[in-house]
Amino acid sequence: MAELSSHSLRSPGEHRDPLAGTGRAVLSAQRPSPGPVTILPADIPPTMIDRIAAAVASAGGEVEALSQSTRALVWVGFDVPALEALLASHPGIGWVQLPLAGVEQFSDIVARHPHLLWTSAKGSFAEPVAEHALALTLAVLRDLPEKSRSATWDRARSGRSLYGCRVVIVGAGAIADEIIRLFAPFDVVVTVVRRSDAAVPGADRTLTAAHLLEAIGDADVVIVAAAATASTERMFSVEQFAAMKPGALIVNIARGSLIDQDALVDALRSGHLSGAGLDVTTPEPLPDGHPLWTAPNVVITSHSANTEAMSEPLLAARVATNVAAMLGDGRFVGLVDAKAGY
Repeated sequence: MAELSSHSLRSPGEHRDPLAGTGRAVLSAQRPSPGPVTILPADIPPTMIDRIAAAVASAGGEVEALSQSTRALVWVGFDVPALEALLASHPGIGWVQLPLAGVEQFSDIVARHPHLLWTSAKGSFAEPVAEHALALTLAVLRDLPEKSRSATWDRARSGRSLYGCRVVIVGAGAIADEIIRLFAPFDVVVTVVRRSDAAVPGADRTLTAAHLLEAIGDADVVIVAAAATASTERMFSVEQFAAMKPGALIVNIARGSLIDQDALVDALRSGHLSGAGLDVTTPEPLPDGHPLWTAPNVVITSHSANTEAMSEPLLAARVATNVAAMLGDGRFVGLVDAKAGY
């Protein structure tokens, strides 16, 4: 009997952080002083606290209650004013680990505290999110949103194949890297749109954001995977949808703010776009009765590309990596760029 390959050594549903071991050293002026780690806020599920505490311990760190001795904070909440007050009253904190990949809601506080080292979970959720992007793409290509709502047998057969499609990925982080890897067996032609024109491994071409309209002009599938910043807000609106060729589809696994939803509804109802796969919307939750719910060939998955069961072990692993870096063993992963906003 042939031996199992290394790819079979994962447990079912197990994800890995693709950025593990790829962190960066920080300047001595930014390096936080080693010391106790505090996990807050206290109202998060005890199972999450236990998992993160175990991760801290596995890296050689010590978890303690908040005090003036606290040097590192793992903040798993979303209350920015509470975090602001905590930092003001505990000046000894030198490093803050945030819980999300996208940090747009923390961008102001990060900018106000540039002396602190900030890290996020960016990149750690790449595998589940990229997997979801593939699922949404296949669902829309195969007309599953319409078929799943049917209450009678439809004798007309419909659906398209992903094989050989032109795929544009907007964004070049770890999620984009994983999307490229997952889509490769379909022999797609991949264009990546990013801030710079530096080549992306696995992509057939790389264009800057200034060439977005050129990139999406011949795309069959456009996947939005960019960070939510002031410069990316509504980067897909009337002009961009008009530039996409008839029958193209769009998938958004980034943030709802990157798409002008009214313009998207119009492009879908006119038939110019063939469908959309949306894990994220603006606002969230998307209100009942919103036109997107009934737009043609749209699947909305209610921000579930990365469930708690998937994200908690990945966040814990990221914490362990960064605690080790704080203690001098390794490099920090997921450093937040205050100027870039992510």
